[in-house]
Formats: sequence, C-alpha cells, structure tokens
Amino acid sequence: MRTGEIVQITVIGLALLGGIAAVISNATGPSPEAVTVDVIVPDLSLAAAKGSQLYNDNCAACHGQNSAGSDKGPPLIHDIYNPGHHSDDAFFRAVQKGVKQHHWPYGDMPPQAQASRSDVAAVIAYIREVQQANGIYYQKHRM
Repeated sequence: MRTGEIVQITVIGLALLGGIAAVISNATGPSPEAVTVDVIVPDLSLAAAKGSQLYNDNCAACHGQNSAGSDKGPPLIHDIYNPGHHSDDAFFRAVQKGVKQHHWPYGDMPPQAQASRSDVAAVIAYIREVQQANGIYYQKHRM
C-alpha cells in the first residue's frame, strides 16, 4: 500500500470516528457541564411576576435562578422548550405527572402535587415571557 493511500484511509477513518462521536453526543443530550444559560429577565406582566415568585418557591431549586438551569435540572429558557416543541399543556402534564428523562442527563422529574393549575399557569406565563425576551419563540416541531 502506498503512503498516499494510507494517509487517505487514515483521514477517512478519523472523519468517520468524529461523525460517530457527534451522533452519540447528540443522542445522549447536553453534558452535565452545560447546565446553565445566560438569561435576560424583562419587565414582567402582573401574571408573569406572580409566576416568577411561584417559580422561585417551587422550581428554582432544580431549574435554577431565572430558569437558567442548574446541576439538578435543565434550563427552561432554552429552545428545546419553545412552545412548538413543549406546549403549555406539556408543562401542565410535567408538573402533574412528572417526566421521564429524555432531553437532558438529570434523571426523571417527579410530579409536583403541591402546584395548583392556576399556579402552573402563572409559572408558564413567566417562563414564556422570559423565553421571548431571550429570543425563544414558537417553532413548529419536526421529528
């Protein structure tokens, strides 16, 4: 085998390994080091301000201050949670029934039985206003 062929095979092999690593990384989701995002908090409507307080009392321990994420839960101010991928109903179900781990490496989210439907609606208002202030809008979900 000539040197040029060996170099070509080596380059192709390295490219394939890099592609496989990228696929595995995307399939397993963000690494635990990527737990927080920078968040701009806008002036909030009255409903979102109420939701902010409820969020701080019930959600911030896992999802972080301003919903920026922590080592216990993902940031909700993230495009994965845009309304086209995770509707408001998905948030209601997550709080009511919990969520099996699927996008992030944090484990399952347990149900939050202490939160009433009106409390969750206020938290969603808060999350949606902060998402919009950070450029996160509805995008049609594609599988």
